[in-house]
Amino acid sequence: MEIESTLISEAEIQKRVWELGQQISEDYSNREPVLVCVLKGAAVFFADLFRTVSIPVRCEFIQLSSYDDRTESSGHVRTVQGLNGNLHNADVVVVEDIVDTGQTLSFLMKEFQALEPASVKVCSLLNKPTRRIVSATIDYVGFEIPDTFVVGYGLDYAQKYRNLREIYHIKA
Repeated sequence: MEIESTLISEAEIQKRVWELGQQISEDYSNREPVLVCVLKGAAVFFADLFRTVSIPVRCEFIQLSSYDDRTESSGHVRTVQGLNGNLHNADVVVVEDIVDTGQTLSFLMKEFQALEPASVKVCSLLNKPTRRIVSATIDYVGFEIPDTFVVGYGLDYAQKYRNLREIYHIKA
């Protein structure tokens, strides 16, 4: 794999993350939502977003897998690490790195609905609608991107490149 070019700069990312944090703060101004980080890809985005939210907020973590060191989703989603906290009657904001096929998000939404939260919304740094197989509603979108494989700012290829400050196209 070889990095091809910058898709989204660090400055663009930080500006948009701040805007998303402000919107979540406004939308939940009289509540205390639970932000749920989908590990590992959303960890960097989650940390930055969490610090921009200006209202009381709780955090939880879940780890799913569907790529298994490939550039294409396997189509099979599995839970690597489940939730530890109680989401019953909670306002939940799922924080994802990217929504492409929609399969992971669909799996996650079914899991969360079984926990009977008061509400569930989705915040995704990236949206790749051209790859959608399963319908997905994203309430807070950072950036819409074309059908290209990307790394950086938490996104990886075979566990590499997560530490990059910008989002890059990668040549397969």
